[in-house]
Amino acid sequence: MQVQQGIEEKIRQAFSPEHIELVNESHMHSVPANSETHFKLVLVASAFEGQRKVARHQSVYKVLAEDLAGPVHALALHLYSPQEWQAREGSVPASPDCKGGSKADRIANNGA
Repeated sequence: MQVQQGIEEKIRQAFSPEHIELVNESHMHSVPANSETHFKLVLVASAFEGQRKVARHQSVYKVLAEDLAGPVHALALHLYSPQEWQAREGSVPASPDCKGGSKADRIANNGA
């Protein structure tokens, strides 16, 4: 739980969110048990008001650059201003199922 806690702390410090939800979705992927490699972040912050999606994503990537270069393999971002969040009534898209494709599968199936 160290990676998840570190991400939450960094996000809280950088964005002072009105709502934050960080879900470890590693269990849905081809990774060892108890991994912290795949996350979904739902973040509602006034800092996102008037920003395009790309700018919002870039600001989160900047804060989490170290994590994304290291232990975190995938990060699904759902970033909203408070007004957008209210209009969505707190709903976010579901994460897609993992399509597999781990390195071990490739080696077992075709030897490379």
